[in-house]
Amino acid sequence: MSTDQPKRPTSVSAARRRDVVDALRRGAVPESGLDLLATGLDRFETALDAELKAVCSGSSVFKAVRGEYGSGKTFFTRWLGERAKRRNFAVAEIQISETETPLHKLETVYRRLTERLATPGFPPSALRPVVDSWFYTLEEDVLADGVPDEKLSEEVDRLTEDRLKEVSRHAPSFAAALRGYRQAQEAGDETTAAAVMAWLGGQPHVAASARRAAGVRGDLDHFGAFGFLQGLLTVLRDSGHAGLFLVLDEVETLQRVRSDARDKALNALRQLIDEVHSGRFPGLYLVITGTPAFFDGQQGVQRLAPLAQRLATDFTTDPRFDNPRAVQLRLSGFTLDSLVALGITIRDLYALGSTAPERIASRADDRYITDLAQAVGGALGGRVGVAPRIFLKKLVGDVLDRVDQFDDFDPRQHYALTVDATEMNDIERNASASRADEVELELP
Repeated sequence: MSTDQPKRPTSVSAARRRDVVDALRRGAVPESGLDLLATGLDRFETALDAELKAVCSGSSVFKAVRGEYGSGKTFFTRWLGERAKRRNFAVAEIQISETETPLHKLETVYRRLTERLATPGFPPSALRPVVDSWFYTLEEDVLADGVPDEKLSEEVDRLTEDRLKEVSRHAPSFAAALRGYRQAQEAGDETTAAAVMAWLGGQPHVAASARRAAGVRGDLDHFGAFGFLQGLLTVLRDSGHAGLFLVLDEVETLQRVRSDARDKALNALRQLIDEVHSGRFPGLYLVITGTPAFFDGQQGVQRLAPLAQRLATDFTTDPRFDNPRAVQLRLSGFTLDSLVALGITIRDLYALGSTAPERIASRADDRYITDLAQAVGGALGGRVGVAPRIFLKKLVGDVLDRVDQFDDFDPRQHYALTVDATEMNDIERNASASRADEVELELP
């Protein structure tokens, strides 16, 4: 991480500032506004922007992001997702987990994708607005050809069938469901239209009557998920979107599942990477995140040799010379200097919306922020790399909020840092442990 502060605009909207500060107060990564906080990411910008541009032109990209806890993987992917949104990408972030979203069941991954799908104009789930926009675009194309009103419906039907031929090549049932959805809408049957849309989103247990009306059967399975992803990418492109930016976060959780499920998941990941590189998914920018132990350990990627070969990247050189175009990107994590720089950035951002910016600047000056960063790092066993979440939460919620609200509050006199075990996650608790028997181990 660089110690340089990000280039922030001199004015920030109240809504953007509030969203960022509120998230940090909760100890969470903000959903948006990350360009205001980004430090040390400029070295990736040129290469990643070139990849996004290529995806806009019909290419597909796969990227793996590695880093220890606290290195900023979630921040990085959301920052990149914001850059994609500015290029009119649809985006989706999925947390991989054994119970909710197992990677070896791609139909579940697809379902989570549609549930989390967002566009620059619509929050999750944006699947239905995207499909409606696709049909609206078809109508606009027909009207642009000068078709009279009395023939509009007929010509839209014809153009719909022409466009669905492309979707049908990849996912016949996806195309059939789109057709059924439009027919239900035209008939004013909202119940059937909503049910068919749910089926398009991979939801199970859709009413049989709705499936019959759309001419589809059964539920989406593992093998059909690829076809549905192709169909979704086609609809996104034809409705004016540049592509889909998809994040599979915390893939390292695969190390903790049963060996048979782990092997299936690793093979599914290998297959997904191969399909991306084969060109099957034009318009897809796929990112996975994981720890070094997942990429390098025998319970992770190295367990499947073909997958290890596809992800192999040389990290023996100085991190300054890491190749941003490589399949894997390494996030080195925070140092004390970069943590302090981030704290100063947060303080300045907070002050922009404060009624007492001078008091914020003087009582939470650079020296105090340095002292607080050192204290939080010390409370976590000196491991600054796992300190950012707690540090920012304490800075905003315990210090800046009080300085802002109370005229006579001085953090050097009236605040003593406490880090309680109940507010820490497992990794932070392990870092703060003073004895070996306090470290929580995950045993098979």
